[in-house]
Amino acid sequence: MLFSQSNVEIDTTCGVTAPAGFRASGVAAGIKSSGRDVALVVNDGPQFVSAAVLTSNRVVAAPVTWMKNATGGQRAVVLNSGCANAATGVPGYEDTVATAGHLASLLGLEPADVAVCSTGMIGQRLAMDKLLPGIAEAVAALSEEGGADAADAIRTTDTVTKEAAVRGPYTIGGMAKGAGMLAPALATMLCVITTDALLSADQARDALDAAVRASFNRIDSDGAMSTNDTVLLLASGASGVVPEDFTERLTGVAQSLARQLVADAEGASHDILIRVRGASSQEAGLAVARAVSRSTLLKAAIFGNDPNWGRVISQVGTVPEEIAPFDPDRLDVWFNGVHLCQGGGVGQDRALVDLAPSREVLIEIDLHAGGEVVELWTNDLTHDYVHENSAYST
Repeated sequence: MLFSQSNVEIDTTCGVTAPAGFRASGVAAGIKSSGRDVALVVNDGPQFVSAAVLTSNRVVAAPVTWMKNATGGQRAVVLNSGCANAATGVPGYEDTVATAGHLASLLGLEPADVAVCSTGMIGQRLAMDKLLPGIAEAVAALSEEGGADAADAIRTTDTVTKEAAVRGPYTIGGMAKGAGMLAPALATMLCVITTDALLSADQARDALDAAVRASFNRIDSDGAMSTNDTVLLLASGASGVVPEDFTERLTGVAQSLARQLVADAEGASHDILIRVRGASSQEAGLAVARAVSRSTLLKAAIFGNDPNWGRVISQVGTVPEEIAPFDPDRLDVWFNGVHLCQGGGVGQDRALVDLAPSREVLIEIDLHAGGEVVELWTNDLTHDYVHENSAYST
C-alpha cells in the first residue's frame, strides 16, 4: 500500500483509549526536568492478544531485550521518556525487570504480562526512585479518557503528540513519539496501537508486520537508527467483531502516525515524498528512495528552496546495479510535477518550481526498469536541526 493511496478515514483527535477495553494514563514522575514522563496502557480484555515489532539495531536497550524475551499476550505496557535505559548493562536490565514486576504487582498480573518501553538519553541509568512511584501514580490515574495524557508522557523532542484512530464495527487507536533519529527499520520511535477487534496471535503478528512495512519503514528523516524502537499492538476483543479488513485499517492508522512523525521532524521546514516509479522490484525502488532521502546535499537544497535534480540523480546512481537495475540515460525526475530531468538530461526550466509556499514537496523518479512503485517520506535539513541536535544529547 502506498502512502498516498490509503482510503482509511483517520481521526487524529484520539488514540489508544478509542477502542473498547483500554485504559491509559500519563503522569510527571520527575524523570524529565518538566512535563509528563511515565505512561501506562492497560488492556482490560476480555481478550489479551499482543504483537510487537522491534528495532533491528544490533545495539538494543534493556526494554527491547525484555520484549524480545516476551512470549506474547501482554496485558499492559509501561513507557517512560527522559531515559532510554540503553547501554546500561546488567543493572539496566534488572531495572527493566523491576519495572515490569512493579506494575504487575499493582495490577494483579505476572511480570511477563507487562511490556516495557523507554526513550531518551542513552548511557544513563533510570531513576528508579522516581519511576516506581510514578508507576503507582499512573495506575491510580488510569482512565478510559487517559489516552491523550499517555501520548503526552512519551514525548522527548516532539513538539506535539501523535495520535490516530479509525472507527467502525471495531476500532483501532494508536499513539507514537518521534521527531529525530527517524530511520528504518522502524523509526526512532515508540508506538502503541490498540484494537477491540477479535484477533488470533497469528493475525495480530501478520497484520502488524505488514502495517509496519508500509508505514514506519517508509519514513527516513536523518538516517539514524535507534536502540529502543518498539511498535506494540494490543487487542482486547471487546467489540466481539472478527475483522476481514484489519490489515488495511491497521496500516491506515500506522501510516497516519508515521506521517505525523515526519511532520514533526526536528527543525524541518518541508516534508518530502519521494516516489520511485518504474522499478524492477519493491526492493529496488526502496533502495533508490532511501539513497535519495539520505542526501544531506539534497535536503539542504530543498531547505533553500532549490529543486536541485542533479543531487537526485547522483544519489540514484549510488545504488548498485544488482540491487536496482536501470539505464542512467533514461532517468526522469519531477519536482512538484515539473519535469526537470528528462532522459538523464536537462528537462523543463527549474525556475518553474517554487518550493517555498508549500510544506510538502513531491519528488518523482522514473527508472523505466519495471512496473513497481515505491513511496517514502523524508524531510529537509535546516539550521534548527543542527542547533537542536548540538544542544540536546541522545
